[in-house]
Amino acid sequence: MTATVPGLDLDSPPFDLLDAGQKARVAAAVDLGFHPGGTRLIEAGQASPHVFVILKGSVQASDPGAAGEESRFADYGPGDLFGAFAVIAGRARHRYTAVGDTLCFLLPAATFGAMLAENPRFAAYFHEALSVKRRLLADQQQPSELSRLMLTRVRDAQLAPVHGVPDHTGIGAAALALREHKVDCLLVTGDPAGPGIVTRTDLLDALTTGGLDASAPIGALASRPLRAVRADDVLFQAIVTMTEHHIERVVVLEGDQPLGTLGMAEVLAHYASSSHLISLRLARAQSIDEIADAAAGMADLVRQLHAQGAKMSYLMELVSALNRRVMARVFEQVVPAQHRDKLCLLVLGSEGRREQILKTDQDNALVIADGFEWDGLPAAMAAFSHALARIGYPPCPGGVMVSHPHWRLHQAAWRARIAQWSRVADGQTALDLAIALDARPVAGNAALFDEVAPALRALGKDQILLRYLAEATLSKGNPLTWRGQVREAEGRADLKRGGVFPIVHGLRTLALKHGVAHRNSFDRCAALVQAGAIDAELGRDLPQALAVLMRLRLGQQLADLDAGRAPGNGVDVHALRRLDRELLRDALRVVNAFKDHVADVFHLAG
Repeated sequence: MTATVPGLDLDSPPFDLLDAGQKARVAAAVDLGFHPGGTRLIEAGQASPHVFVILKGSVQASDPGAAGEESRFADYGPGDLFGAFAVIAGRARHRYTAVGDTLCFLLPAATFGAMLAENPRFAAYFHEALSVKRRLLADQQQPSELSRLMLTRVRDAQLAPVHGVPDHTGIGAAALALREHKVDCLLVTGDPAGPGIVTRTDLLDALTTGGLDASAPIGALASRPLRAVRADDVLFQAIVTMTEHHIERVVVLEGDQPLGTLGMAEVLAHYASSSHLISLRLARAQSIDEIADAAAGMADLVRQLHAQGAKMSYLMELVSALNRRVMARVFEQVVPAQHRDKLCLLVLGSEGRREQILKTDQDNALVIADGFEWDGLPAAMAAFSHALARIGYPPCPGGVMVSHPHWRLHQAAWRARIAQWSRVADGQTALDLAIALDARPVAGNAALFDEVAPALRALGKDQILLRYLAEATLSKGNPLTWRGQVREAEGRADLKRGGVFPIVHGLRTLALKHGVAHRNSFDRCAALVQAGAIDAELGRDLPQALAVLMRLRLGQQLADLDAGRAPGNGVDVHALRRLDRELLRDALRVVNAFKDHVADVFHLAG
């Protein structure tokens, strides 16, 4: 049994990377130190005899070479670890000072060094980059397939409809019923022995190997007794039932009434490709209501993939693809087929970048073929925006929607609008241009946008406009101060404003400058590194930082939804686990380094 130290959680990162014996040695070696306010725990440039873990109080890290607020590098609170670098490198990069009376656990440098030498994963946590820390975190957090099977209810799987026929029904008539009702099994009723199930395979075997005539009744072919599960059972129970009785399908009961049938294929599909099921339902949808029903499963899909530790880039790409399917299907519902080749529906902003996760405000526009006029267009676009709102995409507060005439223009008018953007440098222009640079066709005739897009790319030659756009990268405050102190408003740090936006907008501006056509931020970063516009180290750290910020924001948004709160961009930093707080600090330091880079490129004051 692992020894314990009251107040020191050895089952949380990074100590959870140690084995039981190593944890016991840490517990035996650790001491408790009291440090009055103002005590200098580690001096910059010097080694430290300990690695510190704060039990109570706070510690400020500062840069002795800077003045005033600029000297403040980071603040550490209860549960935070510091001083590791001072032990590993033999000298500290910063000065660490107690802010008020502070209690710290003291792990001797020798013990800490022994753990590094013995445990490569523990060493990697301290030696390697942000990407390695993220992988370590994912390894510790990823739930098993079994745990998810134990949590998901049968009713949440994709059930097939159930269709009943009397036991005297002939084999031929039963086969027709399977085809007509698009099912692969029938509920057979009327036998004193109780209801049973007959499958498509049962009918085929009866005709081919059983020698029965098509008029023969199916009653004798039905499998009895009926194997059923309850709608509130977990999926794992359904798998057990099917395995135990060597069957591929069970009836799902709600009370005493059949709700549908569940097959092993549906169970596996629920986990292997929930997105495929949503996509299939979208493809089959024949009304706005059916599209809404299909799209309702997207939040659960996000939750599942997030819980599995899915890469943020993969998650965003998948969800954006489903969002595009939703919008394309709605577009088809409101625009007659004969008009679709004269229109091109664009998504803008995060959806255009394929970086939207949970449903957010509508951001869309329309390109109309030059010379095309349709009196019904305003009503159709109003219906489009209204339908998206019904499905769960709220209207854009700024009116960036096809229902607003400002965002639906003929091709020539779009080119004129873009030319105007290069001549007028104000806040609204910058906002309009920023979201337009991320535009992506999702429905209608994409070739219409191909004739507009070159005008957008040509803006990269306008140095004044580029500089104006770059200034916005530096305009948002960091959730930490310039050097990393936690800054919160109403108990939360705004990760979008201070972290996501500077990365996204900075990459967008650099991409415009260097003629990079990619819209996705991860793709833009890779292309900019390839073009020599961002050095390799920063190009490695930026995608990792963006992924961390987005993951933490998504986790908070899902927690808010569970608590009945509207999801936003603020994250409760104090509620984060120790490793997440450290990853956040690392990510925000990368943000500051990137802002410095943008300031240098465009000759802006940092």
